[in-house]
Amino acid sequence: MKFIHAADIHLDSPLNGLSAYPDAPAEQLRSATRDAFTALVDRAIEEDVDFMVIAGDLYDGSWRDYNTGIFFCKEMGRLKRAGVPVFLLFGNHDAESEMTRKLDLPDNVQYFSANKPETLRVAGLAVALHGQSFKQKETTTNLVTGYPTAVSDHFNIGVLHTALEGYVAHANYAPCTVAELHAKGYQYWALGHVHEFAQWSGTSTIVFPGNLQGRNIRECGRRGAVLVTVEDEEIVSIERILIDVLRWEHLQIDASECEALEDVSRRIGAALHTLLDMDAHVPRAVRVTVTGRTKAHGQLFGLEAQLRAEVLAQVASIGNERLWLEKVRVQTEALIDAENLPERMDAFTDLKEILSAAAVDPDFITMLQAELAPFAAKTPLDLQPLVPLLEKIRQSDLKTLIDEVAPGLLAHLAEGA
Repeated sequence: MKFIHAADIHLDSPLNGLSAYPDAPAEQLRSATRDAFTALVDRAIEEDVDFMVIAGDLYDGSWRDYNTGIFFCKEMGRLKRAGVPVFLLFGNHDAESEMTRKLDLPDNVQYFSANKPETLRVAGLAVALHGQSFKQKETTTNLVTGYPTAVSDHFNIGVLHTALEGYVAHANYAPCTVAELHAKGYQYWALGHVHEFAQWSGTSTIVFPGNLQGRNIRECGRRGAVLVTVEDEEIVSIERILIDVLRWEHLQIDASECEALEDVSRRIGAALHTLLDMDAHVPRAVRVTVTGRTKAHGQLFGLEAQLRAEVLAQVASIGNERLWLEKVRVQTEALIDAENLPERMDAFTDLKEILSAAAVDPDFITMLQAELAPFAAKTPLDLQPLVPLLEKIRQSDLKTLIDEVAPGLLAHLAEGA
C-alpha cells in the first residue's frame, strides 16, 4: 500500500516579505498555499495512494470567510471520486478553540477527536491510525502517554502535532521524546508542527514532512510532503514529494575576491543563474547576503540601494516570471582594518579617534539625533527596506549607527587614499 503524509498546510496563509515591492508576484503570493495543496491532491491521485494523512495545521486559524473551507471540500471531493480516504488531525493553528467557522466535510474525510486519543481504521486494509486533535491552541501536555496500544496484525500509524524534543523555532506544544514514540510500538509516526523535514529510524519510523509551502524567507528551500510505501507491514520507501509552487532561497555571496561593486553584482548574477539550474519550473523569491573581507567593502559602504538596483537588473534579465528579489544585505568587512591603520596617516588616526569618542559622547549623540530625526521623518516609508540605517535613526539608536558606519567610512577613505 501507499499513503501520503502531509502537515502544516496553512491554507490561505499569506506569504510575507515580497508584497512591499512593485515587481512582487501578487497573484502567486495570494494563491500559493492553495496551489500547493491542489498539486498535492494531484499527486495523490496520480500515485493511486490508499489514503492520506494530514498531521495538523491544515488551516492557519479561523477562516476569514467560508471560501477556505469550500476550497478544502472541493479538493476532498476530488479525492473521494478517486477512492482516497483522508485522516485529518487538527493542531495548534486549527485547534477546536481557534475555529469559529465550520463546514461538513465529504464522507471520505475522518478527523481525530480533540476530547481524547482514538483509533481510526482504513476500510479494506489492516491499518490503524491513532491520534488526538488539539482542543486548545496552547496544548503543552504530553499527549502520547494516552495514545492507544498498537493493534496486533495491523500497520499502526501514530498521528501527532508536536514540538517533539523542543525545536527552538517552534512553540513547545504537545512535547514528547523520540524514545516515547518508539516505545509505543507503532510502525510509523506521522508528525506535524515543525516546518522542516526530519526523519528518525528505529523501532518506529518517525517523520516530520515539513510544511507544504514556504511562506517567508525563514522557510527556505524545497517544501512538500512524503509518500510512504509499505509491504507486509514493513516500510520499503519514504519519498519526499516536492510540490511547493514558489520557493524562498537565501544566497550567501562571498565577495572576498571582488574589487568593486560591479564585480559583486556579476557574482550575484552568476549565482542567480545557478540557483535556477535545480527545479527551474519553480519560481524563486531570493534574499542575497554579501559577505567576506573584500577590497569592495569601501565602495559598498552606504550603497545598498545601488547594489539592489544592480541585482534587480540581473533579475530582470533572467525574467521576473521566474525570480523575485526579497532583499539585499551587505555584511562585508574591510581588507584594511581600521584599528590598524598606519600611524603616519595622521588624518585617519584623528578621524578614528573622533568616531570612537562620538559613539559614547551623550552630547554629540543628542545633537546628531536632533539633526537626523527631521530627515528620517520626511523619508518615504518604502525606502525603509533599502536603507536599514534609517530605522536606527527612528529608534534613536545613534550609538549603533555610529558603530556600524565608522568602519565602513574609514575603509572607504583608506582604500581611496
